[in-house]
Amino acid sequence: MEINEMLEYLNTTKTIAYEDKMHEEMFQYSMEAMRITSEINGGFHTQTELRKLMEELIGKEVDEGFGLFPPIYSDFGKNITLGKNVFINSCCCFQDQGGIEIGDGTFIGHHVVFATLNHDIDPRHRADTHPFPIHIGKNVWIGANVTVTPGVSIGDGAIIGAGAVVTKDIPVNTIAAGVPAKVIKRI
Repeated sequence: MEINEMLEYLNTTKTIAYEDKMHEEMFQYSMEAMRITSEINGGFHTQTELRKLMEELIGKEVDEGFGLFPPIYSDFGKNITLGKNVFINSCCCFQDQGGIEIGDGTFIGHHVVFATLNHDIDPRHRADTHPFPIHIGKNVWIGANVTVTPGVSIGDGAIIGAGAVVTKDIPVNTIAAGVPAKVIKRI
């Protein structure tokens, strides 16, 4: 299956049954993502080289203002969209099958996890997956060790406090923290 056809299907948020051929094909893209992230993480690269490797990983052009401190991990790669002047700190994990969109000027702290897949709650279908996109607005600051769960949107200008687990949408220009994350202040 061509990547555009796969992305079109994934972006519908339909279930991917474990026995479905798509599941196997997603695994092949995962192998490619591991190869590219291993290259990113395996030695020193200039920011220009890192930008080119990220372009290879996500299959899209990456803005010259992009910054990355490796290592970085992705188990798919092709469903990430990066805005202008995005900075990603070290040890971030992108489970992007469901889609991750990061807006202009966003800062992502150390060890942030973006998870876009849920497994089925029925034990008989536990290997089935359900993709849901994550949308990060413009000028967002996500603190260290944050986990963003499937289907969440974080509004422009928001700040997510370190260690938060974001399970629900966060409005624009707010500060959210805690487990689960709750709005604690308006900016």
